[in-house]
Amino acid sequence: MKLTGTILIAVMAGGLAVVAGGDDSGKTQLKINLPRPQFTGTPRPIRSPNLEAPRNGKLYPPVEVPAGCDKLLSKGCKVTSSDAEPVIGTLSLITDGDKEHDAETYVELGPRKQWVQIDLGKEREIYAVCVWHYHGEARVYRDVICQISNDSKFIDGVVTVFNNDHDNSSGLGAGKEKEYVESNEGRPFAVNGVKGRYLRFYSSGNTSNEMNHYTEIEIYGKQ
Repeated sequence: MKLTGTILIAVMAGGLAVVAGGDDSGKTQLKINLPRPQFTGTPRPIRSPNLEAPRNGKLYPPVEVPAGCDKLLSKGCKVTSSDAEPVIGTLSLITDGDKEHDAETYVELGPRKQWVQIDLGKEREIYAVCVWHYHGEARVYRDVICQISNDSKFIDGVVTVFNNDHDNSSGLGAGKEKEYVESNEGRPFAVNGVKGRYLRFYSSGNTSNEMNHYTEIEIYGKQ
């Protein structure tokens, strides 16, 4: 079935999927398979001067990428971290393809600012990213930042492609993006063709506790 400028929301194994549809500009809407929603417990009141407006169950707008630039690049890629010995889980869980919420699918890192880094194996042309932190309850992770570089130490040629640290409390520069409440949808965002081998993802605790968690990260681009 051919779609023209259309988004189709379909039920698939494991949850919902945003299904790509073409348009006349040579772009395609990125397909992201979503895990099941599994909020548990009583939601905590979340206060932030930089929180995005409630979406009331609506999905984020689909990310558009050039045709042929929607390939999943990160599956099975090597992951390193500022916390070499996670409290829970192993770093390989971040790129294993399992986004469901349970105790065996996420990684817990220590408190305060931490990062995880994905090695794509070689320089790639990157067009989109989706990040899932812990999504078993409504919470906000602080200072969520994504940077891309060809330098594994992130000293030279660093490009910041997402940053919601509005007050520069992590020391990587003030960002313009909004904080957001975690859900099974993760946080998708466009990257627009930045080239690099390594992607580094920062966070600095969350509104439920001071720890840092990752369930899955997907990176999309040109194969």
